[in-house]
Amino acid sequence: MATLLQSRRRVLPLHESPQARPMTVSGVFRAAARLIASNGLYQGDFVPDAMDREMCIPHFMRPMSIVAALKCVTTGDPHQTSLLADQAIGTLALRLEVDGEGPLFGGIFDLEAHVDAWGDLESRTTESAVAVLEAAADANEVSA
Repeated sequence: MATLLQSRRRVLPLHESPQARPMTVSGVFRAAARLIASNGLYQGDFVPDAMDREMCIPHFMRPMSIVAALKCVTTGDPHQTSLLADQAIGTLALRLEVDGEGPLFGGIFDLEAHVDAWGDLESRTTESAVAVLEAAADANEVSA
């Protein structure tokens, strides 16, 4: 008896496989850290050339912002959202400070903007973003 994925007669790329998607906030942080470490941190809105005017590389293979990475590891697309991605964004936003302040409001778009503002600082590097995501994963595992 074939499974649903086998009956479609096509092989799913790893990022689309349901088994590859994290199921916990800590898992989301770790997967996003790996994604940013391999693709690089993008300082801007989600991914470079989001409208595909200059690039033909799939979005999940481009450098991406932290918010885009959190969304991509849960849905396979840096532009789609999920409850788990929103929970990870909210948890991370409360851990980060921009100019000595936390997020100003509690809506998801405000939390996304806060995480993006942290990632868009001029001195921000891929390594520092990966370190923060791994530290958030460790802290979340301890608190759970």
